[in-house]
Amino acid sequence: MIDKDKPEEMKESEEQPTQEIPADKAEEIDAKVVFTDDERKMQFYEDLRRKFKKVSTDKGGKLGGTLSEYLCVLPDFFVLVCRLAMDSRVPTKKKVFVGAILAYVLMPLDFIPDFIPFIGYLDDLVLIVIGLNQILKEVDKQILLDNWSGEEDLLDLLTRITSSADQFLDKNVWKKINNWINKKSE
Repeated sequence: MIDKDKPEEMKESEEQPTQEIPADKAEEIDAKVVFTDDERKMQFYEDLRRKFKKVSTDKGGKLGGTLSEYLCVLPDFFVLVCRLAMDSRVPTKKKVFVGAILAYVLMPLDFIPDFIPFIGYLDDLVLIVIGLNQILKEVDKQILLDNWSGEEDLLDLLTRITSSADQFLDKNVWKKINNWINKKSE
């Protein structure tokens, strides 16, 4: 029976059988799922995202809007760094560096303490971005792209944040982050 009231695209989609995901593709998808087995870590990720969304809706202004946009991707960067730490294609030396980045981000007392509303996560964001730029010098960009689950173009986002970070950060904090990155990436 043909339903004449339904749009053509719906009729076609109903006629197509559901395809099962091949086992190797399912494993690849499962490998990209981070922290689903650890409720505490998943809660950290969700809390971080919720805080940034609240900040972005509460704060205004051009600079504040851009900053909020960047801070809203911090959870995506956090997941990317976690995935890089687990990716077998990333050299061990770079995994140690990734581990140092993760440790910094998880510490509440860093260059700008995380308990300071809104700007407390700026140093974390910039440190991750500069760290990812360092990683890109030695790791194929496709590895980062394969592990990225954010909505925006990763490479463009890294470029935009790097080029505007000095507008958001005090020069002393910027210098401390760069020194930290240079020391840890050796």
